[in-house]
Amino acid sequence: MRVEFLIDGELSDTVLAMFPELEVTRGPAGGSALFGSVVDRAHLDGLLERFRSLGVDVVEFRQLPR
Repeated sequence: MRVEFLIDGELSDTVLAMFPELEVTRGPAGGSALFGSVVDRAHLDGLLERFRSLGVDVVEFRQLPR
């Protein structure tokens, strides 16, 4: 499954390094958009927990078309 996480604001290189499986682009509303593939629900939950543990607020999450 391909997913996208929208973040309000820009992320530091240190935070981005914590998500090697995701690519980053400029978000549609000026923030950051991280996207990539997740293999299963456990992987998705792990990504969300990493965001939380780093204090990064996910504004929106969505599944992308293949």
